[in-house]
Amino acid sequence: MPVKMLPRRGVLDLRTVRQVDDRNGHYRTPEHKRWSAAVIFRANGKCDKCLRTGAILFADHIVELRDDPSMALDMSNGQALCGSCHTTKTNYERNKRLALPLPRR
Repeated sequence: MPVKMLPRRGVLDLRTVRQVDDRNGHYRTPEHKRWSAAVIFRANGKCDKCLRTGAILFADHIVELRDDPSMALDMSNGQALCGSCHTTKTNYERNKRLALPLPRR
């Protein structure tokens, strides 16, 4: 006896993208865009943390802008991270800043 297949129902995606906290407009400047492109180019297509290739890379400040704004465009303060590593690092730093229990790295 054949199995009756029901039609697929669409699912409404209600997720929203959270805006980056960019009060002073730093992330929109041409200097930051050049810095970001140079950091990603230097990584040669690999995540600096997990060495994954083929993923979208994000230029990340090792020392956060809040902690030392003078290092904002310093190449030695940049690392290219895949989305997973970037999220892990961001959550770790946020928890540290808020004095929450830190997840294991």
